[in-house]
Amino acid sequence: MKIGRRAVLGGGVAALALAPFARALAQPAAPSASTVASWVETYYNRSTSMSARFVQRYRNRVHQTTQVSRGLVRFRRPGMMRFDYDAPNGKVVVSDGTNLTVYEPPPEGQTRGQYYQQALGDAQLPAALGFLMGTSSFTRDYRFRLLDAAQLEFSGQVLELRPRRPTPQYTRILLFVDATEGSQGIIHRVVIVDHSNSQNRFDFEQQNHSQTVAESAFRWRPPANARRVQP
Repeated sequence: MKIGRRAVLGGGVAALALAPFARALAQPAAPSASTVASWVETYYNRSTSMSARFVQRYRNRVHQTTQVSRGLVRFRRPGMMRFDYDAPNGKVVVSDGTNLTVYEPPPEGQTRGQYYQQALGDAQLPAALGFLMGTSSFTRDYRFRLLDAAQLEFSGQVLELRPRRPTPQYTRILLFVDATEGSQGIIHRVVIVDHSNSQNRFDFEQQNHSQTVAESAFRWRPPANARRVQP
């Protein structure tokens, strides 16, 4: 039986037309924003504590300046957080679950540092990092969507969070989330964007979720001679 040339060409054209659909079926479906949010909540709900090295880059849009700091961060659920900044900065930011204390060491040549305290909900960091502290819920507190991770030069998924209720602390949060099998949900970077479009970026390195952070670490108090100021 002879097969006509037209039939052969027709079959080739059909195969070419179906090729994109075959490739799409071979590739795993991209996760939804809800799926990525579930990865994060599942991963961080497994443990009560987290510690990591951090690099903070604060970009002030108004003054066009960037300040870079480094240090150690620790979280303990519910509501506890502590940032210890490396020298020469030396700042300490700590939440005991109820109040936030921010301590600035004395400038060179002086002997007294200063600090302020405020309710946990009034401060930007605890409000924006509630998903790490166990004090917020994605579905209850945020509207979220996925951004183009490739455009943001990240190999995982980027989840944008916008608060369901307006807050003076920030307008949106970007979570840079690991999508690798076995590490799905680990947050490698958080970017907090405020109402002036300034960005407070934290990159977390050497994360440890298996070692419990003692509750006493969050009962820190400023030095006795430190001067208290208004936030």
